[in-house]
Amino acid sequence: MAYPEFVQGSSGLGSLPLFADEDDEDMGDGSGSSSSEYESSESGDHEGGDGEDEEDEQRDIELVATTEREIEGDFDRLVKDIQERNGASLTRDWDISIEEHEQSFRDDLRAAAGIGRRRKKNTGRTVGPVLSQQVRALIGEGNQAFVDNDLPEAIRVMQEVIRIEPRAAAAWTVLAQCYDDMKQADRALQLRIMAAHLRHDAEEWDNLARQSRKLGYHQQALYCYRKVYSLDPSNVDALWDRAVLAKEIGDLKTAEHAFMAILKRIPHDLTVLEELRPILIDLGNLGLCTELFQNAFTHYQARFPTGAGPLQSPGTSSPVENVPGGGFSLMNIFVLADLYNTSGEYEKAVHVIRRGCRWLQGRADQKYWDLCEDDREYDLEDQPRQSTSASGNDGGEGGTTVQSGYFPLDVNARHRLAISRIKMGEVEEGIRHADVILMEDPLDYAPLFVELADAYFERGMYAQARPIYEILGSDPNTSSVYILTQTAACLRALDELKEAAEIYEQVRNADPTDNDVKMKLAEIYEILGETRKALDLVYAVIESRKKRRGKQAGSSAAPEATPAPTSSSLFTEERISTPKTKLKDQNRLTPAQLRELEAQKEKEVVKSYQRLIEIWDEMTKEREATSIRRTQPIVGTELVLVDEADEGEGPFEKEWMAEAEKLVDTFRETRNLFTASRGFFRGMFPKISKSARKPKDQEAAEDRMASRLQLDLEHESSNRKAPKFEGVKEFRGVSFEEWLRIFMQYCFILTKRRQYEVADEILRHILISNAYLSTEYQVSIRLALIACAIIAQHYGVVVEQCRKLITTNQFNNEMYRLLIASLSSGLRPTDSFITSTLQKFLFREMKLSDAAANNPDSVRWNPLNKRWAPVLGAKKADEGDEEEEEQDGTAAENGNGKTPLPMKTNPLVIAIYGQMCIAAKSYQSAICELRLCFFLLVSSDVLS
Repeated sequence: MAYPEFVQGSSGLGSLPLFADEDDEDMGDGSGSSSSEYESSESGDHEGGDGEDEEDEQRDIELVATTEREIEGDFDRLVKDIQERNGASLTRDWDISIEEHEQSFRDDLRAAAGIGRRRKKNTGRTVGPVLSQQVRALIGEGNQAFVDNDLPEAIRVMQEVIRIEPRAAAAWTVLAQCYDDMKQADRALQLRIMAAHLRHDAEEWDNLARQSRKLGYHQQALYCYRKVYSLDPSNVDALWDRAVLAKEIGDLKTAEHAFMAILKRIPHDLTVLEELRPILIDLGNLGLCTELFQNAFTHYQARFPTGAGPLQSPGTSSPVENVPGGGFSLMNIFVLADLYNTSGEYEKAVHVIRRGCRWLQGRADQKYWDLCEDDREYDLEDQPRQSTSASGNDGGEGGTTVQSGYFPLDVNARHRLAISRIKMGEVEEGIRHADVILMEDPLDYAPLFVELADAYFERGMYAQARPIYEILGSDPNTSSVYILTQTAACLRALDELKEAAEIYEQVRNADPTDNDVKMKLAEIYEILGETRKALDLVYAVIESRKKRRGKQAGSSAAPEATPAPTSSSLFTEERISTPKTKLKDQNRLTPAQLRELEAQKEKEVVKSYQRLIEIWDEMTKEREATSIRRTQPIVGTELVLVDEADEGEGPFEKEWMAEAEKLVDTFRETRNLFTASRGFFRGMFPKISKSARKPKDQEAAEDRMASRLQLDLEHESSNRKAPKFEGVKEFRGVSFEEWLRIFMQYCFILTKRRQYEVADEILRHILISNAYLSTEYQVSIRLALIACAIIAQHYGVVVEQCRKLITTNQFNNEMYRLLIASLSSGLRPTDSFITSTLQKFLFREMKLSDAAANNPDSVRWNPLNKRWAPVLGAKKADEGDEEEEEQDGTAAENGNGKTPLPMKTNPLVIAIYGQMCIAAKSYQSAICELRLCFFLLVSSDVLS
């Protein structure tokens, strides 16, 4: 038997769907899995006594023997495949093996109890069979050849040993070492996996899993991780690695099973729940997700009845400071409430918000608030309510009057109460909460405003939804096509047809390709009696359909199947994708055609990006040579500086700008990167929600309109919503960091070429992309805007962006230094420096900094804006309010992600404000501020 045949034989396993049927294996039915399974394992740890130790140990020994026999059975089937190289029969045998193995794997999960319990290794057992004299002689001969560095001879001898006795582990090991020495790591890894079937060492399987993962053999790595857990069920790290890897490659079902197995070991772990939540949502298993978070909520409430406790990792005993909820924070309560709202269980969502916030405020014992059917517990003082009895009836004889509690409530929590109350039909209570939210700044709370308006709209309360949509649509920062179309829909429902037609016309002019808007506008024109305008719009829709069908006819040929690349993995290495909803509309490209088109675009982007990298150095040298020629001697030693924009582009720079322009336009023209929902980028093929409008229903509506207008119409839906999940890190083969680098380099060159307006537009456009929502990206883009504005001498933009940075980086002096450095000298920078808006802004920041340093109780952390803000009415607070503020202050100090309060008054802000007063010729104010600054510097020994 030649070794290349062995490699081909083992690689033949690559066609096997080893984990294709893993849906319901690890934990039983995926949808039927419940948290009660892993809770039983938690309680089992404390019930056993010394009398059960021997029984548990005997059971573990039997389980080890069973696991080892199954692993050796896998080994026999692999060897049989090598010898026979019969793929069809192997598939049947292997599928049976997988089912048996998964059954034992599931039994291991249920049998294992306790964290950290490890099995005793059976050191008395001899590994492998008793070898014959001939085999031992051959092994000695092969070892000698390996020592003599005669690798071909060592390989030949060990192959002969394997032919005679496949269970000789030493032969597989020596073969692997030979191929390691020959720099063939993939073949060596295969051989080590074969040898690992005979040694039953969990650590060895763990190392093989890591090596497979490093080489990109993900299915092989999942197989190895599963062997690790089979041999050592106490190894939670292996389960975590398996779950994370499965999530990375898109095998969501395997990831779900692995994370659920971890929860059996570490019940109610918030880190695992946070990882599991998007997986369950993508799989549509909202019931299990809700059950897990509800059980965790109940557990933490029982464990920390005061609403605060230590945040501690499992297995650690080091004391830590208390945090709200012991780690089950307000955000986790929001998640649970959102799950209930999504499932239509609005009453449960209300109870979760009310009880959860009460618990986090340390008032869990005030259960009498649950007797109130309304939310008077969280009323505002300026919103009086008629006193009622605990049962909800008017106060009087036989009833106990319950006054409003006036307890504080987070804006996001109140928003969820408003949504739940409105959707469950308790409109008056929902409006009370909504009015409080609508008093906030729309720029800061735009998503909350949109969801409130949508809730009103779904209930048919168009008069309440309309003003909210109009507020959002009046500001360019919050307006969108969706907001405008919803505003027009409200106006139409309120019989204000002309105003609705005007808004639809604005949307149509902004996006002439939106056929949905054209059809709605045509319906309004038909009602108004303007039949000619309605017909023109319908003809435009028909024409666009003809063009689309023509393009589809040209590309209707099925794409040729491309052979799978050769892989040295034992298993099929391909990304497992979650099944997508099939679209039945024949007028659209099929999912396969869309993916084919996206693959072509990705190849073009990668090719252009590689070309940019290749010519960047040449372009840099070209620009350096141009800059040397730009300084020309005139008379004697005098030099004259020629503007860079007056110089022509070199060939490399011209090519680089052309390629960069194509990439920039490609990115900006992708609608998935600029959604109105402000969620993270979900890829080019997000899962379609079940609530999306069905094509058949839409076609029926079009047919009715076609009969009225005597036209043969067809139309399809456009705006579809997909479930949220964690964003991806790249777009068409290029990471978002590299995309941002291209944008900045391109915009810097445009600015130097006196095309600042184009550069500013591009940077502001990508600033609102859902690919760059993180703080780091936002800061980088704003710094690029400042740099371009300085070069183009647009200092108003410099002030605008510096204010944004100061706002998002509170108590950070570097942002103030950036402002001063950007407005260093000149008349135009001085004019921008002394504007009244900037003076008022710095004055507010100066007062807030002083209050935070000298009176920390007068400021409170705003978790939504991630800033400290002054407490309104702090001086008039009574004793009860003061105690509550002290508790909030403690939570702020101990919470994660909160900006630490300054310990001393900041002289830098005072000095800047004093210099601003001098520049504005307000000398008296300047003297006061600068004297205070000097006093602070002397008192802090800076000037001594």
